[in-house]
Amino acid sequence: MSDLGLGGLLIGGLVLLVLLGVHIGVALLAVGFFGVWLVRDNVDMAMRLLYMAAYNGIADYIFATIPLFVLMGLLVSISNVGKDTFTVAEFLLRKVRGGLGVATVAANTVFAAVTGVSIASAAVFTRVAVPEMVRHGYKTTFATGTVAGSSVLGMMIPPSLLMIIYGVLAEQSIGTLFIAGVIPGFMLAIVFAAMIMLMAKYTPGAVFDLQKEMALRRAQQVDITLTKLEMVSKLVPIAALVALVLGGLYTGFFTPTEAGGVGAAGALLIALMRRSLGQGNLWRVLHETGSVSCTILILLVAAAFYSRMLSVAGVPVAISELVRDAGLGPYGFLALYIGIVLLLGMILDSSSILLIMTPVAAPIAQAFGFNMIHFGVITVLAVEMGLLTPPFGISVFTVKSTLNDPKVSVESIFAGALPFVGAMFLVLLLVCAFPWLSLALT
Repeated sequence: MSDLGLGGLLIGGLVLLVLLGVHIGVALLAVGFFGVWLVRDNVDMAMRLLYMAAYNGIADYIFATIPLFVLMGLLVSISNVGKDTFTVAEFLLRKVRGGLGVATVAANTVFAAVTGVSIASAAVFTRVAVPEMVRHGYKTTFATGTVAGSSVLGMMIPPSLLMIIYGVLAEQSIGTLFIAGVIPGFMLAIVFAAMIMLMAKYTPGAVFDLQKEMALRRAQQVDITLTKLEMVSKLVPIAALVALVLGGLYTGFFTPTEAGGVGAAGALLIALMRRSLGQGNLWRVLHETGSVSCTILILLVAAAFYSRMLSVAGVPVAISELVRDAGLGPYGFLALYIGIVLLLGMILDSSSILLIMTPVAAPIAQAFGFNMIHFGVITVLAVEMGLLTPPFGISVFTVKSTLNDPKVSVESIFAGALPFVGAMFLVLLLVCAFPWLSLALT
């Protein structure tokens, strides 16, 4: 069998195992072990490569970023920082048509800069923003779709767990990847906000329950009021944490690992000051940090083994030669790659897509002369669109389970998130066409 045929068999087998419900880590290890055994006809070599992947895969100091940023995000989440940020944004944008939708995006943007996990954003703002938006006459479909759509900012604006995973798999600087995500991340937030304001102005029926909104206007319902001192007190903790982490990374004063440590310490201080760690909350945060971190690290070990198997089998070289012989060129390959990632996003979660595709695509992209930092931003953007597309759409299901309202269907949340998928695709095209959008700050 040719290298290309073998590669197709192994990659197809991996996707099939995942679709059958096999855990992605187990599937990666099984396919990697079987692949090496099949190619070299040597079970001892497969065992040695597995040992090397298990040790070298997570031995580097940089892997400490994972538990540290996870801990920071969970501490911030439990301290009601997200709620405070939304309250201030709601007050500042109260006179803007569609202001609560824009406030959700704004609060999610700030929250993303300290969590790095889209699911956390979706869970927090489902509880905070959806009831408030519905109370002010917004359609439930729009409110839930806005929360699900804006939650993707958690993986684009640094720190981002997906960027850490990509950086490890593609052997790129995680700090540089974080900085590269700043402009595309904030551009995504601006496009989301602009889209909401345009929808509120030109298609108000898609945003508001018009009868309820009109009744609220007639009643001249009093919105929340905040003094300048109250606004400052609510924003100082999150602003200080963002400035500390991103400022340290951008100036080069911190390495990503050190930034994670400083950020976790700052988040712990905020949680202690707000007395948020009682009633077993501290233990729950530590337990969830360990659970999430161990899961990610095991996946990285499995992905390292899978990547070694692909190299031993010559799969990246064979696929690279096929793409070159087909005459697609760099941007033809990029279009094909994005299309595959978007299709996988409909059936697999974000981490699985990265773990499957990065070892295959990164060497080919490098051979075509792509800047691997730029390619990483494109990859994360494309992968994140899968959080909002059916039938998998993990952010949509997170909103549904957190809301726990039988009157709100999964289909309606997918419908509400659809405009955000379109906005993400627009930003993806811009980042592909203008590499400086991701490389200007690096």
